[in-house]
Amino acid sequence: MKLPALTILALLPCLLLAQGPAQDPALNPALNTVDLRTVHRIKHEAFKNSQVMDHLFYLVDVHGPRLTGSPGFQGAADFAVERMKKWGLENVRQEKWGPFGQGWSYQRFSAHLIQPRYEALIGVPMAWSPGTKGVVKGTPILAPLKPHRILKRREAAIDAYIKKYRGTLGGKIVMIRPLKDVNPSDRTLYHRYSGEELIRRAEAPAPPPPIRFDDPELEIPEDPEKRRNFFAQAPAWFQRHYRDERRRVQNKLNKFLADEGPLLVIHPASRGDGGTVFPPRAGTRFVEDPVPPPSIAMTPEHYNRIFRLAEKQLPVVVEVETQTRFHRRTLDSINVIGELPGDGDGNGNEDEIVMIGAHLDSVAPGLGATDNAAGCAVMMEVMRILKTLDLRLDRTVRIALWGGEEQGLRGSKAYVKEHFADPETMKLTGEHGKLAAYFNLDNGTGKIRGVYLQGNDMVRPVFKVWLEPFADLGATTLSIRNTGGTDHLPFNEVGLPAFQFIQDSVEYETRTHHSNMDIYDRIQPSDLMQASAIIASFVYQAANRAEKLPRKPLPKPPPKRPE
Repeated sequence: MKLPALTILALLPCLLLAQGPAQDPALNPALNTVDLRTVHRIKHEAFKNSQVMDHLFYLVDVHGPRLTGSPGFQGAADFAVERMKKWGLENVRQEKWGPFGQGWSYQRFSAHLIQPRYEALIGVPMAWSPGTKGVVKGTPILAPLKPHRILKRREAAIDAYIKKYRGTLGGKIVMIRPLKDVNPSDRTLYHRYSGEELIRRAEAPAPPPPIRFDDPELEIPEDPEKRRNFFAQAPAWFQRHYRDERRRVQNKLNKFLADEGPLLVIHPASRGDGGTVFPPRAGTRFVEDPVPPPSIAMTPEHYNRIFRLAEKQLPVVVEVETQTRFHRRTLDSINVIGELPGDGDGNGNEDEIVMIGAHLDSVAPGLGATDNAAGCAVMMEVMRILKTLDLRLDRTVRIALWGGEEQGLRGSKAYVKEHFADPETMKLTGEHGKLAAYFNLDNGTGKIRGVYLQGNDMVRPVFKVWLEPFADLGATTLSIRNTGGTDHLPFNEVGLPAFQFIQDSVEYETRTHHSNMDIYDRIQPSDLMQASAIIASFVYQAANRAEKLPRKPLPKPPPKRPE
């Protein structure tokens, strides 16, 4: 007899129980069940009474951009605290961490081509650069510095640049890069995973060849995919050394430019076209670092037009005004925390925790909708759903909206070190044993398609059952792969079960991520509602599961940098 899908799902817990216990209690099928009645209630609340786009509106349209340390970030943090208190969450607070450095924001940007024919120019001020002294108007000069991703080549190019242009840039408007290639797009802007792609994503990757990170001649790959794999293997000391060296090289250029004193430095966007601007780096959050001259990034099509006119020595005049501000009121930052307390129900686990999180900060050019107001709005909605439904929770559920993610996961790293373990020594706090799970969302507007297991095969049977009720919503895939670049990593590095969800990329890398087009209108509301339902269900199951989620073996302290 062929049973309907819903009947099979309803019988699934019984079928699992019938298999008998596994030897490892953490993998006992009796623990890997799902409360379908509660999942139904969660879905109904998430789809019929959703408030996720309202949370997003305030984070994006009202408070974005939200660069850490800026008024926008603080306004978003205050909004999140106020809203979570209104819902009745407990222990809602802004938990201080630091040091971070100075904040930055901009108040005005205006750019125009005056001659030979008028054109309104598309661009953005570059973060941590000062504003112009009123309106700057003039003919740009060409002083192109070829960009290099490899630090040794970049520093050599900067040294040659300083030697060539010393004493020539003062009081000028400088175009600092060569013509930017603008090629027809070889991929679609909008993408969702196909079934075949999800199958490939679920496959275990081949073990990477070992890398000698102490080799002084080691070069970092230029190819983006190889580069990501490279840094995924890099020990902490190497990553710190690379960041310090990159900062030192950037400071060498910024000091030269500051000493020269140009009126304005114009960069092309590092990538993007059609009015989308992905700006390169300019200044830094460190108060002690040299401040570059006023700097803007311009869409490549407009940058190239001005460059070609200047190259042919035709009359060309631009007019630009920027107003920016550095914020040094405090050099520390905050994470926003709130809780739904667990009652333990006699199981003695009321002091255990399930955590969810997303980063509240954004970069400067856009409003930070997909990166990562979307994740924050979903996680806030998860807490609202659990509270509205008045679901009983054995364990406490805690939300964290992180600061400083864009500068190297600063907020989540500080939180993990304070509450759970020092990753350098692996000295554990008393709270380390109490965390049942951490779930993170930070890959844009795309709907959830599954979970990255982060090398933890022991959670596979658990998540497989928890995903079943969402198979018809496209969430089916479990990948053993690691995924990097976001706030689950500090938890994982100290041996805690921490996970990021697999999401459709939609327009993340092609249009929104770190661009001026990361705005409210690029968000897909149905995706955020789907994510809210799935994560609320995962959190509920994790909070009431008899056992905490299984953990990988505790890692050893990372190796020190070779002398």
